[in-house]
Amino acid sequence: MAKNLLIVESPAKAKTIEKILGKDFEVRSCYGHIRDLEKDDMGIDVNNHYQPRYKVPDEKEKVVKELKQMAKKAEEVWLASDEDREGESISWHLAEVLGLDPRSTKRIVFHEITAPAIKKAVDNPRLINMNLVNAQQARRVLDRLVGFELSPVLWRKIGMQRSLSAGRVQSVAVRLIVEREREINQFISESSYKIEAVFKATDINGKPVQFKAEGPGRLHTTEEAGAFLESCINAKYTVKDIQVKPAKRTPAAPFTTSTLQQEASRKMGYSVSKTMLIAQKLYESGKITYMRTDSIALSETALGDIQNEINKSYGSKYHQPRKFKNKNESAQEAHEAIRPTYMSNHTVEDEECKRLYELIWKRTIASQMSDAAFEKTTAKIEVSTNHEMLTATGEVMQFDGFLKVYMEGKDEEDEESTEGMLPPIKVNEVLDFQYMNASEKFTKPAARYTEASLVKKLEELGIGRPSTYAPTISTIMKRNYVEKRDKEGIRRAATILKLTASNEIEKEIIQENTGAEKGKLFPTDLGMVVTDFLKQHFNKVMDFGFTAKIEAEFDEIAEGNLTWNNMIDGFYKPFHETIEHTLENAERAKGERELGIDAATGKRVIARMGRYGPMVQIGDTSDENEKARFAKLKPSQSIETITMEEAMELFSLPRTLGEYEGAELSVNLGRFGPYIKLGEQFISIPKGEDLHEMDLTRAIQLIKEKQEADAPVAFYNELPVTKGKGRFGPFIKWNDLFINIPKAYNFDSLSQQDINELIEKKLEKEANRFIQQWPSEKIAIENGRWGPFIRFQKKMLKLGKLADGTKPTAESLSNISLEDVKKMIEEQLPGAFTKKTAAKKAATKKAASKKAAPKKSVTKKATPKKTTK
Repeated sequence: MAKNLLIVESPAKAKTIEKILGKDFEVRSCYGHIRDLEKDDMGIDVNNHYQPRYKVPDEKEKVVKELKQMAKKAEEVWLASDEDREGESISWHLAEVLGLDPRSTKRIVFHEITAPAIKKAVDNPRLINMNLVNAQQARRVLDRLVGFELSPVLWRKIGMQRSLSAGRVQSVAVRLIVEREREINQFISESSYKIEAVFKATDINGKPVQFKAEGPGRLHTTEEAGAFLESCINAKYTVKDIQVKPAKRTPAAPFTTSTLQQEASRKMGYSVSKTMLIAQKLYESGKITYMRTDSIALSETALGDIQNEINKSYGSKYHQPRKFKNKNESAQEAHEAIRPTYMSNHTVEDEECKRLYELIWKRTIASQMSDAAFEKTTAKIEVSTNHEMLTATGEVMQFDGFLKVYMEGKDEEDEESTEGMLPPIKVNEVLDFQYMNASEKFTKPAARYTEASLVKKLEELGIGRPSTYAPTISTIMKRNYVEKRDKEGIRRAATILKLTASNEIEKEIIQENTGAEKGKLFPTDLGMVVTDFLKQHFNKVMDFGFTAKIEAEFDEIAEGNLTWNNMIDGFYKPFHETIEHTLENAERAKGERELGIDAATGKRVIARMGRYGPMVQIGDTSDENEKARFAKLKPSQSIETITMEEAMELFSLPRTLGEYEGAELSVNLGRFGPYIKLGEQFISIPKGEDLHEMDLTRAIQLIKEKQEADAPVAFYNELPVTKGKGRFGPFIKWNDLFINIPKAYNFDSLSQQDINELIEKKLEKEANRFIQQWPSEKIAIENGRWGPFIRFQKKMLKLGKLADGTKPTAESLSNISLEDVKKMIEEQLPGAFTKKTAAKKAATKKAASKKAAPKKSVTKKATPKKTTK
């Protein structure tokens, strides 16, 4: 055992650091957080200054045990978790659990995993910074209080699955997306006409070229546009003025967490979580500096390294030293931007990491390069017939500077750019007119958020910090409040009026595609209903300014200027009162919207949230004489925008399409998705098919594809073998056994020998899998990777000691009785079998009083109906 034990967060980092420190140090990983709040009763004592109750989770017990043993043997224990608040908190939890004194235990931090940085950190240890620990603890406690108290309110007042949750940052992020969606839905596009004239001239090489000039502002109607073109008939176009001005572009600052996430999304289409996963890998392998930072500063060492690389690769005229300063005053502890550890490494070998690394390298080196220099030319052209001025602009690059390496991406492309190269023209020159267009243009609503632009907005509002962006976006998508998807464009007519060189005006109606979007964040109906409910009853929690103020208070705690318990107390007491008031008085939220009256029945048609998601309903659930009818909305439809016609179309299912092979063929939507029914057969329909548009030919094609897929590809022991692709990859099926196909086999051309091998291996594995089985009870004793265990229904449970107090062996388990196994299950899951018996009795009782059941459910459903509009 080495005399020093150094504990880091990840095994990848541990390997890299151990190579640097040598034999005096043993470097081990704690695999992230080793303690978390207890789940029972929030894990927080609200009556004792919000003291948290921490617990080592089961999956971390083995790691903690090993670290404790190693800590006892080591002469000195060093803590080297990441340098942000989260990392400081991990070090403190390690000290607490391992019995180390936080007042003397050496804590080291480094911004990059390089030999000089690690050795410098070891030479300059510090102690655990309790201000940073308390800032992280305050965030964790506050978020637990909000989540644990607010989520049950949503379960009671909205219903749906118990997967509903609310969070201090996640709910505000959903609000941004919901409000942007409503802004888009309410937006009314207005048209106007843009005037653009095209002229011909000779360039510096004597070749004829065309260039454009824009007209004076936008014209609002077709008549105005036509009148302007008419006023230009037989006109002469004379250059009245030429202005040439120097212009420059300056490079962007090096990457912070937020700007890296934004640029990786724009340039490579990466999700925020994918960017962070790859960046973590690059950091832990020593390729880049720490990737959770909101600083744009670079160290003096880095600046020298960058200067050398620019001089060597591009020449000294491309170097322009810069020191960037954070506009964000609340920039956290991490004190350097994201950059490569060594600028001489232009790339990395790992294919997955290569693109992100090269992006970081280019952005870093560009930040210290010269401005790009341009010459901007603006020419004013007079129309002789109406004395209006047209404007032609052009830009000529004089020096490329940083653009030689890198240009920053944009979230939304500008509508169009008219700047380009201008040929050499002179004042008083009469230009060669080609044609003039008046093109109809339409105003656009604000763009929907991408993951990147949402991060940018949150950062602008001061909500969240570098470590919170990725988990926030993952959570709101996992909770089904937001979905990331593409949107198809719609066709729209646009008018173009054209004045030709022969002074005739032509009119053309073109069809353009508009509104197509890729990888944008759309709120679900559930997200909208939850947002409206929270805004109505918890306005403070949903307020952008208030959420940013909370973040600023965490920063104050980190600076040692605010006591964390007092900060929590100021938030929690009024929040808890609102919770109790809402539970007592708030109506149930349904997001209901009336669409019209069904002509056939005279009943109301409404769109609302149902138990399984958004739906439309004809009739009232309280009507005892006639049941209400329900239909599920399509994925592309929303409660807020569905029309009466679209709603009624949903009730056209099931649709009978005709006959095939002597049986009736119909399509319908079921619990597990859309399907074709052929006689007594049910065939699933793939995603993307529209049941309302499907015809008999397409349905038969899908049936044939299914028959072909289900046809045996081989036989084993005279039983057929079929193959398919499932959620876990390609498989073959034989005798009700599903066998996954390893990569070593070619799935598309499996031989009989391959199939024999795969089935025999599976049979051998299955034979050794079960020690004992009780299928009717859904209980089995299985051999697992780490020894035998009990499988009860879908749960995996530990094997307790036998009745005589001895540890179970393979031999004793093969003879153990079902009753003894049930006792072991009851110890871990109290009531596992008594609840089952009670449920059976309740079901029998319910079946005996069949007539009473409908009345009960009608009353239940009808009550909230009277109070909800």
